[in-house]
Amino acid sequence: MRYVSDIAGKNQNRKILLGITGGVAAYKAAELVRRLGDRGIEVHVVMTEAACGFITPATLQALSGHPVYTSMWDGRIDNGMPHIELSRDKAAIVVAPATADFIAKCVHGLADDLLSTLCLARECPLIVAPAMNRQMWEHPATQRNIAQIRRDGITLLGPGSGDQACGETGMGRMLEPGELAEAIAAFLEPKILKGRRVLITAGPTFEPIDAVRGITNRSSGKMGYAIARAAIAAGADVALVSGPVSLAAPVGAAMVRVQSAAEMFAAVQKHVAKADIFIAVAAVADYRSAAPRKHKIKKTEEERLHIDLLPNPDILGWVASRPKPPFSVGFAAESRNLDRYADEKRRRKKVKLMIANLAQDAIGADDNEVSLLDDHGTHRLPRAPKDAVAGEIVRHIAALCDGSRRKPR
Repeated sequence: MRYVSDIAGKNQNRKILLGITGGVAAYKAAELVRRLGDRGIEVHVVMTEAACGFITPATLQALSGHPVYTSMWDGRIDNGMPHIELSRDKAAIVVAPATADFIAKCVHGLADDLLSTLCLARECPLIVAPAMNRQMWEHPATQRNIAQIRRDGITLLGPGSGDQACGETGMGRMLEPGELAEAIAAFLEPKILKGRRVLITAGPTFEPIDAVRGITNRSSGKMGYAIARAAIAAGADVALVSGPVSLAAPVGAAMVRVQSAAEMFAAVQKHVAKADIFIAVAAVADYRSAAPRKHKIKKTEEERLHIDLLPNPDILGWVASRPKPPFSVGFAAESRNLDRYADEKRRRKKVKLMIANLAQDAIGADDNEVSLLDDHGTHRLPRAPKDAVAGEIVRHIAALCDGSRRKPR
């Protein structure tokens, strides 16, 4: 049985108009189009004349699979009004890179080319990703313009700080294509968790034995981080308590980085009172050394090493047993008897939802296949990239929280 939420948003508008202006960061637009396509977002491109000096329309047409428009007099639009028609069916206009000149046009309502006219005549949201030299970004005129576009309800993505084409370093660098694609995808998602505060644990824990050794596991944190991104995309206020991983922080998450199970438990205790939903994805070590050594234990040929182990706190069980617990979700990684062991764990810990997967198929992988176990039964999600699985999980959680789920099928 697989549950698909009534509010899954499968038919939502995922078409955007990508505007490219004349900055050196225009070369990144090619990667941005590809990243957006990977997320199922349909991209239509409009370029300014200056942008064509940095990257060709042919490149963007090949990557997007759609004609690229550069002129208000383009005859391919039947009614001769590309400055109006091109944005009519789009969920948003995204301008990346957005130069200082283009931002000034938006502030003053100038419309002297196809892209600026589209932005003035639009009925959809406008998102801009600034890209310029650090002196241009810091100039009082640019800062006044940035403040005004925020007041006008235009969404700003970036800029970031870093090396610039001019050889300097500072603010003004356009966000990387992966960051922009993540933020744009989040913007387009239905805000089914809007107003809710979600606390998530992710990754492994590390329990020290001595100064260099420890007890840990092979969890990569990918599933927990994917769920954090999906919850942010759904409009939630997300705090992510993460064990040691090699992953970029999800854009928009409040990060709490920990090492041991005790540190993770302390972080959860600190934040849980404000949480509406708690999702325990972390692979917490069940045991820790009773007496970690301050210095490295030296190896000898004759001696065996004996380590006394103590149980770690049951973080999920503690949260679920609070007098007024948040909606609690657990993860069960098993190597056999998946559904039976996972449902026993759900009932024992008294949580609303248990998500189960086979450890040998999921740990460290980029995709996953899970079962969702709740009071209505077992609902299977087929193997898919973890970001896609995370989206389905978040939709399931939202529907359970709202009491609006349809019967499983």
